[in-house]
Amino acid sequence: MMGCRVSGVGWRRRTDRVTGGDNGWSDRPVLRGWVYCNLLVMMYLGIDFGTSGSRAVVIDADQAIQAVGSVAIDQPTNWQLWRSSLFALIEQIPATLRQQVEAIAINGTSSTVLICDETGEPLAEPLLYSDARGAAVLEHVRSIAPADHTVVSATSSLAKLLWWLHEGAIAPPAYFLHQADWLSFCLHGQLGISDYHNALKLGYDVAELRYPNWMPDLPILPQVVAPGTPIAPVLPDLCDRFGFPPNCQVCAGTTDSIAAFLASGAQFPGEAVTSLGSTLVLKLLSKTRVDNARYGIYSHRYGDRWLVGGASNTGGAVLRQFFTDAELDRLSAQIAIDPPSPLDYYPLLQPGDRFPINDPNLLPRLEPRPADRVEFLHGLLQGIAQIEAHGYRLLIELGATPVRSIYTAGGGAKNDVWMQIRSRLLKVPVCRSPQTEAAFGTALLALRSNG
Repeated sequence: MMGCRVSGVGWRRRTDRVTGGDNGWSDRPVLRGWVYCNLLVMMYLGIDFGTSGSRAVVIDADQAIQAVGSVAIDQPTNWQLWRSSLFALIEQIPATLRQQVEAIAINGTSSTVLICDETGEPLAEPLLYSDARGAAVLEHVRSIAPADHTVVSATSSLAKLLWWLHEGAIAPPAYFLHQADWLSFCLHGQLGISDYHNALKLGYDVAELRYPNWMPDLPILPQVVAPGTPIAPVLPDLCDRFGFPPNCQVCAGTTDSIAAFLASGAQFPGEAVTSLGSTLVLKLLSKTRVDNARYGIYSHRYGDRWLVGGASNTGGAVLRQFFTDAELDRLSAQIAIDPPSPLDYYPLLQPGDRFPINDPNLLPRLEPRPADRVEFLHGLLQGIAQIEAHGYRLLIELGATPVRSIYTAGGGAKNDVWMQIRSRLLKVPVCRSPQTEAAFGTALLALRSNG
């Protein structure tokens, strides 16, 4: 007997009678009173915005990937390019699939923020996650926030907002939004809405689900909802342009690293995900919450548990400063991981890190530099892995659930030699996530918004 549904078409009980055929049924294929016809299979679109590019994944209700796409971004603070990349990414999805998309969710880089006017047009260039000009108002932040709060950092969303206010860059009426918030607005047209994953570094209390009493009463602050909450349908003109159904919902998003955690399938305390993209981000599922601004450690709400972790400025962006992708593949294959590299690097593109050393003036350590490029790459890979190992040790020392296994997401998950170096230093099983793309985790968020 044939199956009940295959790729958007299937068997449906015929309830009307038509002429033709010996028994009053049409001459269409019939199976015990059923006829073959088109059935819409609901699709869910997840979009991941990083510093160097954007990616999209479309999944069905069974979490099977139906389409993928990617667009490079060479100007990470160009908001016009964000919007054009978003639309270019959507256009890569086959039109037949766009007609079946029921929900869309977007993730963005944590603490990449912008301010815009009442029409949604940005009033200034966005500030990236690593932008530390908030150091100028850090004493003000310390004067209002609890001592160990994650906002007590030069790169926090709150520090950036207060810096903008201090500089007089905000002319009311205005809206303060995270990258994912603004990109979602480009699709649904509703300003002033964020999610509690992105809003954590703005000061939002993810335990009480409200802004705390110590927060300044600023009308520019966004309304905060749970990640995955349906906000509004796609704008009618965009439905016409892209072929989305009129009831296609745009949902509240999340951050890139939490999307990578969702994609991994990790679900038990002690399971962790390391995102090896342009930066290095650790997320450990813990029974206990840990927050320590001194070390750049914070906890996201994750059901009745906590995602404890931090984000370092080290990562793939440093590697790409010295090597092309092809060189990384070719030279990595020549590395002999035993013995360890004698080089003691702290790889950064520029001064300053956020975790596990939270110091905006921390200097990169990239010397001595050997003439052999294989040795140099070995030192860089090991240096990043040492920062990762330091980070996990610190989380456990401060009370997080001990690490039992680590999934790896992001572009760095493709490097087998790097995986071996990390496994040796981390001393727990290290494996690739079943799905390494954060966009897949964001698609799951869109799927779950439908219950």
